[in-house]
Amino acid sequence: MDVEPPSVRTVGLVVGATIVLTAFHFTDNIVNVDTYPRQEWLSATAIQVAGLIFWPVVSSFGIAGYLLYRRGNYELAHPFLIAFSFLGLVSLAHFTAGSPDDLTTRGLISVLIDGAAGITTLGVAVWSILARRRGAAPEGAAG
Repeated sequence: MDVEPPSVRTVGLVVGATIVLTAFHFTDNIVNVDTYPRQEWLSATAIQVAGLIFWPVVSSFGIAGYLLYRRGNYELAHPFLIAFSFLGLVSLAHFTAGSPDDLTTRGLISVLIDGAAGITTLGVAVWSILARRRGAAPEGAAG
């Protein structure tokens, strides 16, 4: 059974939604850094600076991945999309420093939403890779 790869529209919606959803968490983490559990060796300032740098850089990976996908350059688009998925997945690292009970309700919801966005982005990238390996779509056939 052939599986069609995700459309350009699907990839664009996933990338756009992930950027918007993670913007909320990263902003909250920067502004309310003291309400998030963190490793003892990480200072609040280090987390804030990392967030200010990490979010826009990794978001640009998603934009690049989408643009490459739209142009039909899947070999380059896939690694960018996979790297971009870590923007959401990395938020789950809060659970390495504390339990869900250590987060505010707002923080817990934003971490879980980020995780879901990262899993979705990774899933779309893997879906595309597997569908294209099976030859479901000729090169350049993205809809």
